[in-house]
Amino acid sequence: MHRWSESFIPTLREAPADAEVASHKFLVRAGYIRQLAAGIYSFLFLGNRSFNKIMAIVREEMDKIGQEFYLPALHPRELWEASGRWSVMGENLFRLKDRKGADLCLGMTEEEVMTEIARKELRSYKQLPQIWYQIQSKFRDEPRPKSGLLRVRQFMMKDAYSFDIDAAALDISYKKHYDAYRRIFDRCGLKYVVVEADSGAMGGSQSQEFMVRTPVGEDQVVSCDACGYAANLEKAASKLEAVQDLAPEGDGKPLEVHTPGQKTIEDVARFLGVSPKNKIKTLAYMAEEKDVKTRESHARAIVVLMRGDHQLNEAKFAAANGGKETRPMQEEEIKQLFRSPAGFLGPVGIDWAKDFKDDRPILLLDQALQGRKNLIAGANKEDYHLKNLAPGQDFRPTAYADLRGVSAGEACPNCGQPLRIDTAVEVGHIFKLGYKYSELMGARVLDKNGKEVTVIMGSYGIGIERILTAAIEQSNDENGFWLPPQIAPFEIVVCPTNVKDDVLLKTATDIAGNLEAAGFDVLLDDRDERPGVKFKDADLVGIPFRVTVGKKVTEGTVEVVERSTRLVQDASIGAVAEHFKALRRAR
Repeated sequence: MHRWSESFIPTLREAPADAEVASHKFLVRAGYIRQLAAGIYSFLFLGNRSFNKIMAIVREEMDKIGQEFYLPALHPRELWEASGRWSVMGENLFRLKDRKGADLCLGMTEEEVMTEIARKELRSYKQLPQIWYQIQSKFRDEPRPKSGLLRVRQFMMKDAYSFDIDAAALDISYKKHYDAYRRIFDRCGLKYVVVEADSGAMGGSQSQEFMVRTPVGEDQVVSCDACGYAANLEKAASKLEAVQDLAPEGDGKPLEVHTPGQKTIEDVARFLGVSPKNKIKTLAYMAEEKDVKTRESHARAIVVLMRGDHQLNEAKFAAANGGKETRPMQEEEIKQLFRSPAGFLGPVGIDWAKDFKDDRPILLLDQALQGRKNLIAGANKEDYHLKNLAPGQDFRPTAYADLRGVSAGEACPNCGQPLRIDTAVEVGHIFKLGYKYSELMGARVLDKNGKEVTVIMGSYGIGIERILTAAIEQSNDENGFWLPPQIAPFEIVVCPTNVKDDVLLKTATDIAGNLEAAGFDVLLDDRDERPGVKFKDADLVGIPFRVTVGKKVTEGTVEVVERSTRLVQDASIGAVAEHFKALRRAR
């Protein structure tokens, strides 16, 4: 039996000065964690019990679909060079050298290591499918650690990888993980939403995130309450209201108009008496590209056209340009391409690339401008703009793409109802990686016909700390927090109001023993403290139920307090275990 008097539970009355979010404040105050350095935390007794319960749930569900590995956290540079991510990950990757001068890194994910095992060990389609997972510490050189366990430099992660013979088989592995994740987060008591997501530096095609809505989240989720549509803001789409095009002026051909000193979208729209919805916003970038043959880098112009009142979504832009690193054009580069100062840029008169293999400047047109007529854009001439522009007629873009950021209140792409945007914390992410890593690293098997084929991969991650922090963020008040019983360090705390009263202490000890025998995790608060102190600590530390053993003992009853609702119920001393069994069945 665990006794509070013998346990290390260093509760605090005040939160640390740098704690801004509820989970950070309460994890420290409740004695779950202590900071060692920026973004590096130690888990103490209560925190580690919750941590282990979360990992046990994850492990139980993952064992139903895969096999657990344990991989090194220290990786040789060559592996990350093979995947191309040694340079892509930049300063986020912890790098070091051994005594012989060899470059190493601390793993922030395990695609490379898992693919290396598959490359060496898998030979035939008969060995597929494979699902391998591990639960291990990961490392990221986070530039601005903050918010307690939400943005750290060392974190615990469950990462899994699937290897399949073809896309149809990958669909099955992906669905297995989707279902397993639903079971995991349901069992952990989280209120979550599954959203379409961008794959980012991981690569791949289909991608979904498991998000918990909370004001402290750093992600934004777009969703529809009517039909259930949900997507990360980086991936979200919406239906736009129809915009009436302007009437053509003159003969309908591009018409140059004098706009002295009018540079911004708003200024030009006001000057010409039109809506920004009838204007084209021109955004000019340079992308770093490598010559396939010479491997030399060179800069290439990428110009984006947006509707005047819309904002560019950086993730969509990155996906449209193949993930190339981009930067805004400098003044001299703008003048070289457009022959004009900034503020009067437009697409007419420039020889744009026909496709991405073409060496000429790339022109990307947001889909909201497709089919529009009589738009207004810069004339590539100081103090002048052009009217009567029609995409595809007066200029031809290299490609059309969804580049626009969605706004709250716009119509759902599925049902047309208004969309909402919430901040959220990501607790899990699943990817269809495709052939990115297996192709680069040579993971191949023989198919049924004896032909060598590249295996197709999936990648699936869960942040263990994030489950704990998300649970606290969604269930707290001014006095502390409460965790779902499945992941709480203890399900029940038994509090005798006066341990010097032999009857109360014996009754509390017997109740704790009976509850433990019935399969509950119980903490007996046998400290010689005032009842108010015990109750405050019980409210603080996340335990979902409290049994108060006090003056009602003479009547054969004790009080059962549910932390989340403050509901107080009397229970017979002899039937306390049955009371909690009934509560468990009702969940």
